[in-house]
Amino acid sequence: MASAAGVSISTASKALNDTGRMGAETRERVKRIASEIGYRPNALARGLLSKRSFTIGLLTNDTYGRFTLPVMAGISDALVDHGVSVFLCAIEDDPALAQTHVDAMLDKQVDGIIATGKRLDRRLPVDLSNLHVPVVYAFTEGTQNSVTFRSDDEQGAKLAVEWLAKIGRRRIAHITGPEEFFSVRERAGAYHEVAGYREPVLYGVWSESWGHEAIEQLWKRPGEKPDALFCGNDQIARGAVDALRERGIKVPQDVSVIGFDNWEIVAAQTRPPLTTVDMELKELGRQAGLTVLELAEGRPVEPGVRKLPCRLVVRQSCGGKTSRE
Repeated sequence: MASAAGVSISTASKALNDTGRMGAETRERVKRIASEIGYRPNALARGLLSKRSFTIGLLTNDTYGRFTLPVMAGISDALVDHGVSVFLCAIEDDPALAQTHVDAMLDKQVDGIIATGKRLDRRLPVDLSNLHVPVVYAFTEGTQNSVTFRSDDEQGAKLAVEWLAKIGRRRIAHITGPEEFFSVRERAGAYHEVAGYREPVLYGVWSESWGHEAIEQLWKRPGEKPDALFCGNDQIARGAVDALRERGIKVPQDVSVIGFDNWEIVAAQTRPPLTTVDMELKELGRQAGLTVLELAEGRPVEPGVRKLPCRLVVRQSCGGKTSRE
């Protein structure tokens, strides 16, 4: 490649790596010719020169992939243009398996590790605090003085309840998951802050059957019924919509419904399609990927928890005079 560009091997290397002193015309000519002939730098040689492997390990106990897959998509998007590959290790909740995968990552001399999971308030079953490579946490609890990315559940819940109030709903009930989840308590607090305490919070499990059962409980109570539901996830919302339909209650004409997660396979197939809160997990992964790259390159990064804003995705289950996509 160097001979094709009419320069020395040293000059070609510097041009391709944006280092050294040379004219802009020479640098651009080398890059253009490299592109034309399909030149690819040897990854092993590049690693030996930079003392990096250009790989990042992703460790997760979310074996179903509900949260990990969008996070991984964001990480890959962030790192692909930097020539960095990502490989995923699923550890269940098995400490021995987790340690085996961590050891394998270190043996492969990864430039860093991103830890992710299936809930914000639980650590993975392995100690990542004293590794010689940087570790970034995304959608799981990090260690002290680590860099941790998480969705802003409080802000997301406020988006949902404020939207219901904006379209004229006044009796907004909240059906959600287990109260011991940090995210559940945070969303419930935001719900009360906007909607007050007129309607109850119903705690249960993350399932369609619980959404169905919660409607039975609400409609058996005396007095006025809710005219809106804010649900803790899309599965609960879908179960609630089905239960309302069985009672002859129209969504969204009689009751508006909002879910949480924007799980497309559930939200888009609900009838009517479900308005829901998107936790922006892909963006969360992108930010985590860029941050672990900064750490791997030796750049300073301030530790702490970084909350990323959620986004409301409005579909037909809300109704009202105001709409947006």
